[in-house]
Amino acid sequence: HIQFYSTTFTMMQRAVLILSRGTSRHTIKHTNPLQLASVSQFHSTTTTNDLPSMHGTTILCVRKNGKVCMIGDGQVSMGNMVVKPNAKKIRRFYPKNVGSEKKESSKGGDDTPKKGGTIVGFAGSTADAFTLLERLEGKLDEHPGQLARSCVELAKGWRTDKYLRRLEASLLVADENVSLEITGNGDVLESHDSVLGVGSGSAFAIAAARALQDIDHLNAEEVARKAMEIASDMCVFTNKNFMIETMDVIEKEEDTTEKTGEETPDGESEK
Repeated sequence: HIQFYSTTFTMMQRAVLILSRGTSRHTIKHTNPLQLASVSQFHSTTTTNDLPSMHGTTILCVRKNGKVCMIGDGQVSMGNMVVKPNAKKIRRFYPKNVGSEKKESSKGGDDTPKKGGTIVGFAGSTADAFTLLERLEGKLDEHPGQLARSCVELAKGWRTDKYLRRLEASLLVADENVSLEITGNGDVLESHDSVLGVGSGSAFAIAAARALQDIDHLNAEEVARKAMEIASDMCVFTNKNFMIETMDVIEKEEDTTEKTGEETPDGESEK
């Protein structure tokens, strides 16, 4: 009996050894980073070294009480390092027919706020953002005074063109009539509560701006500035070097006069 059990045990050991050798040939050695990357792309979980998909900045646009204000921070980040604290991420475009007026006002040193035009803020890669800004400026020249149509045309090209679709940036656009957000997915979004934001700290800024919208004595610029202060305290990719652009909003004329009666031929009113 002892010899039988020992023989059986030896055969079982050999079988386990053969099976382990066969399975080891089909296993992937995770020490190779290239093989690990090729396997991880099929799983929904991300590796710890992946950077967040949100862009490292904050741009906020607020419309309130006849004003529209766009504000952005100046921080430029490369991974976990700050490379520039005072970048200008907000631009103002003017139609070609008022370009000379804009230049004269900028040379004269007048501190009065500029009127009209289109305010644009961007978050993402600088080169990609400026490529999109040039495209948007061309669309605005093709369709003057039609911001929504220009943004839709830009989004169509951004989505369908094989070169533009690789651009990584988000845009906020505002004029006297409407504020819009443009993304690389072909979306042109208009806010339901007159607040829009893009970037890594946009969630904090939007939440704060929505909470401050109900305070009557705060105008659009004050709401935007206070909201960005909160976002800069919570987002490490947002600093306090703010750049602000404002303009007047064209509001629809409403007849606010109440008719209290009809005038009689003698000029007297009857209630």
